[in-house]
Amino acid sequence: MPGMRHKARIVALQALFESDCTRHNAEISLNRLAEEQALPEATRSFAGELVDGVLANKKRIDSLIQAHAPNWPVQQLSVVDRNILRLAIFEISIDNRVPLKAAINEAVELAKAFGSESSPKFVNGVLGAISQAKANGT
Repeated sequence: MPGMRHKARIVALQALFESDCTRHNAEISLNRLAEEQALPEATRSFAGELVDGVLANKKRIDSLIQAHAPNWPVQQLSVVDRNILRLAIFEISIDNRVPLKAAINEAVELAKAFGSESSPKFVNGVLGAISQAKANGT
């Protein structure tokens, strides 16, 4: 099961990245990626839930990024970092089906795999600040 969810997060990140860079429809991108990679239906379905959740809550998610990384305007973040944060914040603050530490760990792993050298530390810092605020009820 964890392997399926990790793969789904990778495909969701790829679809969100493509959509963010090119303005392609994220669902069409997701369907293409799922077909190209012959994803099992459960993996494709979870990736779709992630993409749909991020897109439906993008303004709220971006405001959380801005509040917890005020020196980094959301649109000036790297496209990879921005979309990794969006995925993780959706899972942490909105979806709430994944334990907090697991969602942060997954985001850091995505940052290591797809981001720059500084991405893992940045992603971990922003998500740590958000989780601390959540724990404090703010």
